[in-house]
Amino acid sequence: MSTSFAVPAPRSAMLLRRRIATYFVGGADEISALVGALEGRPVHELSVDIKDGVRESSMVCAVLLSADETGPLLDRLRELPSVVSAELA
Repeated sequence: MSTSFAVPAPRSAMLLRRRIATYFVGGADEISALVGALEGRPVHELSVDIKDGVRESSMVCAVLLSADETGPLLDRLRELPSVVSAELA
């Protein structure tokens, strides 16, 4: 008599909601590049603060990411010429 066991399907990486704060220069013209760097990931919140006469602007967003994706996404944002810093908020 043989016994067979069902092998569970591999679980995909658990997605966590990460708040990311990005500070950038260049004003509204840079928003499309910043959003483009998110590469279609699910965004639950996004706010941009651009003030006249202030050198740096900010974008804060909540993105669903696996732990493995967080570092590369921050690096991708930091590589943009307009970005001063990008950090977990």
